[in-house]
Amino acid sequence: MTGFGKLIRTTAFRLVITYLLAFVIFAGLLVGYIAWNARRVMEGQLNETIETEINSLAEQYRQGGPRRLAAVIERRARQARGFIYVLTDPRGEMIAGNAVEIATMRDLLPGWHELSYTRSEDQMTERVFAKLRLFVLPNNFRLVVGHDLDDRTRMRQVLRQAMLASVLLALLLGLIGARVISRRVLRPVEDMTDAASRIMAGNLAERLPVRGVGDEFDRLALHLNLMLNRIGELMTGLREVSDNIAHDLRTPLTRIRAASEEALRTARTPEDMKLALERTIEESDGLIKIFNALLMIARAEAGSASGTLGEVEMSEIVADLAEMYEPVAEEAGLSLSLGDNPRAIVWGNRELLGQAVANLIDNAVKYGRPADATSGPAAISISARLVGEGLEVVVADRGEGIPEAERDRVLDRFVRLEKSRALPGSGLGLSLVAAIARLHHGDIRLEDNKPGLRVVFRLPLHTS
Repeated sequence: MTGFGKLIRTTAFRLVITYLLAFVIFAGLLVGYIAWNARRVMEGQLNETIETEINSLAEQYRQGGPRRLAAVIERRARQARGFIYVLTDPRGEMIAGNAVEIATMRDLLPGWHELSYTRSEDQMTERVFAKLRLFVLPNNFRLVVGHDLDDRTRMRQVLRQAMLASVLLALLLGLIGARVISRRVLRPVEDMTDAASRIMAGNLAERLPVRGVGDEFDRLALHLNLMLNRIGELMTGLREVSDNIAHDLRTPLTRIRAASEEALRTARTPEDMKLALERTIEESDGLIKIFNALLMIARAEAGSASGTLGEVEMSEIVADLAEMYEPVAEEAGLSLSLGDNPRAIVWGNRELLGQAVANLIDNAVKYGRPADATSGPAAISISARLVGEGLEVVVADRGEGIPEAERDRVLDRFVRLEKSRALPGSGLGLSLVAAIARLHHGDIRLEDNKPGLRVVFRLPLHTS
């Protein structure tokens, strides 16, 4: 496609042309109104002038009769350029005046007329269009006074030329402006198109150019770049998840296969077969839990649970989970206490929010045992507090904690620290909590409990 073809297909060009046509129509109507108003004013002035002249000549007739009127007409005809004076006798014969011939003079009725006549000046004659009034004097003498319409004709020509020139100038300037504006608008669009082509060709690190002028194209490029960054993060996460799944699931699958092969080789009694099947089922349940956690994380990050959102009383969830995990903590040799738990309403999915808090408590039970007696009592505390327009659910333990350099990394999928690999788990608990927090426009923070780990799960309050 040629450059001009691309130009006329742009929205900016069409918009400018539309505004240009609207401007031309408006300018034409404005000039037309001015012309009509000017003509009306000129007509009024001309009628008033002719009326005044007729009254003056009628007074001359009353004072001196036809002879005096004829002398006055001859004198005025020589002095007043553009005026028409004709005096005829009762038979219609011309007595005085400067109009050699007025068309259909004998058939004219008293009143106003616009017609052509032959004007005689300096022994030259010309045909002129004029406006005149016929007035009948006493004794049936007829007096015609008028004025030619040359001024009105010239005004029309000037206005017509001005309108044509202004329309042509507006069109020319509009086309130039449309081209300049369209090219200015088209350039960033073409830059974005080129960048998008490079991205589609496989250069996923490419981003749309931002010119830094802060216009709508910059805002669009910024938002698209944020979207591309998010897509890049998701793709990176997908690759990491795929690698982690292949790595972390290989071990339980290998154990299942090895246990099955061993049972086939060594099992001699139904009890041996039953024991092997139970171990296989246990490993399979672990795999199912991992896949369920992955599915829940994927749904939370995709926002597919947004259709089941509603008002959730978080204090009830925190209290119920604290009561449910209290015997589990005691069995693990830990004490679990519930601190402040103010009533707070959030907007979210009750099941996912309960799962997030349960994961935090479950992690505290697994990893919250103090490393030695100097670390303090083996205790887990659960509390909630209102901070500004948000609610923070805090789960703290007295375990070994997580080094500050690792706190962001443990929120990723399948990340497990070396010291926790001996314990059961898949490395998806905190990742699921982080995904649920993002779904609910909240966040999760890992802090030092000195000693131990302090996890803050923050959610925005619901305002009805």
